[in-house]
This record gives sequence, structure tokens and C-alpha cells, in this order.
Amino acid sequence: MGAFIVLEGGEGAGKSTAVAVVKQYLLSHGVAEKDIIETREPGGTEIAEKIRTILKEKNPHEALTSEAELLLMYAARTQLVNLVIKPALSAGKFVIGDRHDLSTIAYQGAGRGMDIQKIAGIRDLAIGDFAPDLTIVMDIEPAAGMKRARSRGELDRFEVESMDFFNRIRNSFLQEAEKHSDRIKVVDAGQELDAVKADIVRVLEKAEICTVG
Repeated sequence: MGAFIVLEGGEGAGKSTAVAVVKQYLLSHGVAEKDIIETREPGGTEIAEKIRTILKEKNPHEALTSEAELLLMYAARTQLVNLVIKPALSAGKFVIGDRHDLSTIAYQGAGRGMDIQKIAGIRDLAIGDFAPDLTIVMDIEPAAGMKRARSRGELDRFEVESMDFFNRIRNSFLQEAEKHSDRIKVVDAGQELDAVKADIVRVLEKAEICTVG
């Protein structure tokens, strides 16, 4: 019992809504609310949340290098994995994550153009072979996603990047899903909300790790 289920996707893909759908699904299948943990990346612990601020905020006085961005992502991730996610899974709880390691492959790898092998070395140090039981990629055309993101208010440091940046990220998510179709599933997040929710539920129904009771 217990599983780590992650929602991934580009900006404005509706990951927060998807997290709520997954939680409701687990509750409806007999999982107690106390046994469901929600996390977000970067963030999720006191130190990781401080790192999130550095990563998200635009700093007019000092540019954050791609290398620093990558290292900070994994610094936050190792805190979250070791202090929150692994203990929760060991206790038989379900963890629903808003982003995890696939975002680094997409954003820092494809988006920033960083070497995937170098990223893999840092990942090995930070979290080893730890991976989600199920990843759902919320796929949306970058232009449509950014329209949603802008409607939320001021954009963060990532959201002001070019459309080419977001196209590379989207392609990376889809390529990884194709390579690892057994554990990474894609949902069309550009549909009407009810259709999106129904597709998420269908993915969960086919994933035995999400069915209890």
C-alpha cells in the first residue's frame, strides 16, 4: 500500500487541479485523508521552500546561472525526498507530487540545454534511483498554457522565458513519456475540464498502485 504519484507539465497545464483530482480519487477508493500527503517542487520542507524563493523570484541584481539553478533544484529535491516523501511511503501513505525529477530533465535539460549525463550524475548523488510509481504529464500547447499562466498575475522567473524554451520543454515531456510509457502517462490538458478530469481518472484506474480498498 502507498504510492508516489506525480503530476508534471509545462506552465499553465493545470497540475494543481490534477492534484485535487488524484486526491479525490484516492479518497473515493478508501484512502484516509491522513494517509495522503501533497508535495510541490521545488519546495516541501522549510529549507526547500527557501530554495524555491531563490529559484522562482526574478533578481534584477544577479542572474542565476543554469548550473546554480540545477544544483539548487536537486538541493531542494533531496531534502523533500529524504525528509518527507520516503518516510511517508515507508508509513504506507500516498504522496501526490506537483512536479518531481522529470521537470529537471525537461526544464534544465531540454529547456536550458544542459547535458543529460551531467544531470544524471547529480541526480544519482541527490536521490539515487528513487522514482515515482506513476507520473501523469499534463500536456498543453505552450501558447495556451502561458495564456493561463498570465491570467494568474505576475509571472515568475521561469514563466518569462521564450516560447522556444517552453516548446523544448513540452517536447521533452512527450519524448520521456514515449520512452517510459509503462510509468509515464500523458493527459491532454487542453480539453474541457470535465474531459481532463475523466482522463486522469482513467489513468488512475489502469494503474493498480492507485487502487485500494
